[in-house]
Amino acid sequence: MALTKQIMGSSLLERSLFVPSSPSSSLFNQTRFLVPLESKRVVRVRKAAKFPVATISEDLLKGSSSSSSSSSSPSSSSTSLVSAEKPVKFKVRAVITVRNKIKEDLKETIVKHIDALADKIGRNVVLELVSTEIDPKTKAAKKSSEAVLKDWSKKSNLKVERVNYTAEFIVDSNFGEPGAITVTNKHQKEFFLESITIEGFATGPVHFPCNSWVQARKDHPGKRIFFSNKPYLPGDTPAGLRLFREKELRNLRGDGKGVRNLSDRIYDYDIYNDLGNPDKGIEYARPNLGGSDMYPYPRRCRTGREPSDTDMYAESRVEKPLPMYVPRDERFEESKQNTFTVKRLKAVLHNLIPGLKASLSASNQDFNEFSDVDGLYSEGLLIKLGLQDDVLKKIPFVSKIQESSQGLLKYDTPKIISKDKFAWLRDDEFARQAIAGVNPVSIEKLKVFPPVSKLDPQIYGPQESALKEEHILSQLDGMTVQEAINENKLFIVDYHDIYLPFLEGINALDGRKSYATRTIFFSTPRGTLKPVAIELSLPFAGPSSRSKRVVTPPVDATTNWMWMLAKAHVCSNDAGVHQLVNHWLRTHANLEPFILAAHRQLSAMHPIYKLLDPHMRYTLEINALARQSLINADGIIENCFTPGRYAMEISSAAYKNFWRFDMDSLPADLIRRGMAEPDPTQPHGLKLTLEDYPYAADGILIWSAIEDWVRTYVNHYYPHASLICNDKELQAWYSESINVGHADLRHESWWPTLNNSEDLVSILSILIWNASAQHAALNFGQYPYGGYVPNRPPLTRRLIPEEGDPEYASFLADPQKYYLNALPSLLQATKFMAVVDTLSTHSPDEEYLGERQQPSIWSGDAEMIEAFYDFSAKVRQIEKVIDSRNLDRSLKNRCGAGVLPYELLAPSSESGVTCRGVPNSVST
Repeated sequence: MALTKQIMGSSLLERSLFVPSSPSSSLFNQTRFLVPLESKRVVRVRKAAKFPVATISEDLLKGSSSSSSSSSSPSSSSTSLVSAEKPVKFKVRAVITVRNKIKEDLKETIVKHIDALADKIGRNVVLELVSTEIDPKTKAAKKSSEAVLKDWSKKSNLKVERVNYTAEFIVDSNFGEPGAITVTNKHQKEFFLESITIEGFATGPVHFPCNSWVQARKDHPGKRIFFSNKPYLPGDTPAGLRLFREKELRNLRGDGKGVRNLSDRIYDYDIYNDLGNPDKGIEYARPNLGGSDMYPYPRRCRTGREPSDTDMYAESRVEKPLPMYVPRDERFEESKQNTFTVKRLKAVLHNLIPGLKASLSASNQDFNEFSDVDGLYSEGLLIKLGLQDDVLKKIPFVSKIQESSQGLLKYDTPKIISKDKFAWLRDDEFARQAIAGVNPVSIEKLKVFPPVSKLDPQIYGPQESALKEEHILSQLDGMTVQEAINENKLFIVDYHDIYLPFLEGINALDGRKSYATRTIFFSTPRGTLKPVAIELSLPFAGPSSRSKRVVTPPVDATTNWMWMLAKAHVCSNDAGVHQLVNHWLRTHANLEPFILAAHRQLSAMHPIYKLLDPHMRYTLEINALARQSLINADGIIENCFTPGRYAMEISSAAYKNFWRFDMDSLPADLIRRGMAEPDPTQPHGLKLTLEDYPYAADGILIWSAIEDWVRTYVNHYYPHASLICNDKELQAWYSESINVGHADLRHESWWPTLNNSEDLVSILSILIWNASAQHAALNFGQYPYGGYVPNRPPLTRRLIPEEGDPEYASFLADPQKYYLNALPSLLQATKFMAVVDTLSTHSPDEEYLGERQQPSIWSGDAEMIEAFYDFSAKVRQIEKVIDSRNLDRSLKNRCGAGVLPYELLAPSSESGVTCRGVPNSVST
């Protein structure tokens, strides 16, 4: 052991194999290899690690030893090697890290054994180094000899997460610096290549972060190319790498033709023409979104599937459990996939609903008492359905699910009722959730009273609101309405214009009844909000119709229940806008074109690609899953949310009428909504209109940290504006994102220009903010707040009765039953709960803001590595600030008896449903 330490250095026993924490700590940072070709024996080096490391060849030790001794001799110095008249051949070695699949099916296991046998007879993995320099004789990049990945067959049965293999290259002493490496997989099966480290060059170790599936040559002829971690702007690309850079981008773009195979790595665009299923019946047909003035929409990843049989403009469907195409490297990694699979078991009843419905009577499909809701957390869904053991045995799979997962169909108690079971009933909690709940981005400062619609009065009736001063005057602490407006005391959540155009269709659907709502809030001296009026609008039906009504805080038992129903309708409106506009459209669909364009136009060597890379992870896969089962015809959204079949039409209308990219920065959004105003005297240049606005207060810390990090990064690579204007890849990325990815809005004047570093900082900050913190604020509270359906019903089935209505008598006789019957049915509620439980879950492999895979080698630019560590430290400091705010009793919107702390923008989290954590990317 002492000899091993002497030869290899004790650092090997202290650090991960061949992944030094810094170039200076490399095992071979001082020498070249000059290794004689000879037979090898194998030595196993043990090391304490999270996973077992693989064996390495003994000649690696010899190479180190001989190289060390040679380096002390003047005759073997690097200078003499380079200056020699005749190039000297020498060996360098690669350590290749392959990530194993932990759980394999029988077919995969058989193929793995076949590959292990075939590897011995030459059907192996072959690598070749590519220099940054051109060979003056061939006018092509210098290349090493081909090298075979060693010991695949020996290590094929290792039950570890990662396996390290080695390979040896022969290169000339004038080879130059390696800038790329090609990989050919002659096996039958793909493998996940995590990284390659080349040791033996005088310049120190060269790192290749790969993180990609390498397909078998039989499926994808040709060599895979991986570039080192050294970033290059296009104009600075070394001569030896230019053709490889261009070729790799061509491969990723494809030719726009044909059906994509699951193993492909091709990024292309298409419209949302796969949400409907006209072959199943006309009731499942849906309009195509994108490519038309009527239904504009961002583009999604093209799959190339054949058109449906009954509509040549609609793409045929792929239903679960068959996978939708996304480029191979965009698919969930194993731990993420396992998390989704486990959570999906809770939703298994989606496929069993026909069998379950047969066992239900009409009386137990609805919640009739609040105890029925509570039973979902204490008894479980199947018991609530009245399905006892004798019934369960008749329904396939359910008994097995019960046996394998105790309590699987019980739901965890949502946080909203964990601290105070009745908090959701209070008006102050209803108002608090508008600024600290799962959708804190809709509230605006009230600027005009009464509010005025912008809809066409010829189509939708008078633009005037039914709200009058007398409705709210008694709630304003002695102020007039205008005084309250002037002192920034009145706020509004206004869903009138987004819902009203669709209400006639929605209310004609079976089991759907809705209003277009407006809610007025007053800011109290304590810094909390209270709702003072709710306006409920129905489609205009003529001058004599009562299409608008106003409900105010209760004065007796009857008005109390009416007020509760009005709040339920507000929550239903809010849930729809939250899911279809703020969550799905703004943080999922609108980012997809920028991600597609990044892969198509930005080389992996481009510094901006390296910056964006962690913020693009898993987004294409989660968006494809959404098209498959969430936003599709008869999917979860249509079944569980009030808009039903009109859901995605509302999303398209919001894209057309409300969304603007330039307003998607946090400061611009807050200023637009009147929730902040520019103030250079404030730490972050903004003064909040409502001081205790948890989402905005925490968000501005995160936004500023992101913007500072992006500015440092951008200014490092673009010290002059001309560099940005002349960067062909960067300009192509941004242009394609708009002109192809957002083609329906490409002519809008509000798109930012890209002419200087501040333009680029703004664009990148918006993208990173929306992928990370904005998505986290809108996503990970869905089950904690929405898992208790009465707090936030996603669907309403009854209007509020008025005297003279046929339902008024039943409302008076049993208002609790009437209220609960206005909410989702038992099966609608539990289906919704299962889905938001899944969406609110952090997987074990989650990567949070301030973290990166391979944090010390994701870039070869040491200055930017250091700047990223500074950003990480700033993020950790922000978390401490957020934690302290949640203990500050003066901040009553996040601290108090039964009040949930606001942690949705606290950066770190454990796995599971935690109501906190800011992942780097949109991954759920």
